Amino acid sequence: MREIAPKCACEKLHPEQIAHAEIQMPNDEELFALADLYKIFGDSTRIRILYVLYDTELCVCDIAEMLGMTLSAISHQLRVLKQARLVKFRRAGKTVFYSLADDHIHSILGQGMEHVRE
Repeated sequence: MREIAPKCACEKLHPEQIAHAEIQMPNDEELFALADLYKIFGDSTRIRILYVLYDTELCVCDIAEMLGMTLSAISHQLRVLKQARLVKFRRAGKTVFYSLADDHIHSILGQGMEHVRE
């Protein structure tokens, strides 16, 4: 059975809390950018790729092998992740290695998994 959220029975507003919330509220452009970021995380294939890169760097061939996917499918998803600045790459001769873009991405994944496992 679904739990129903309780309804507010108060008859007056709380101006101090409202003022605090208004100060903390990012502008619409930032909120839309954040929503777009979370949309990227909303795809299980992209999450799998990010976790493969959690503590190491790999080339497209390695990622495709690990996830049982085609090079084309992995390349497409890496392009999306790169455009969202979630992964970075480096060239070593003809090979391109991918890794997480920065520690923020590592933290987001780690905290998300910690939350899921609670």
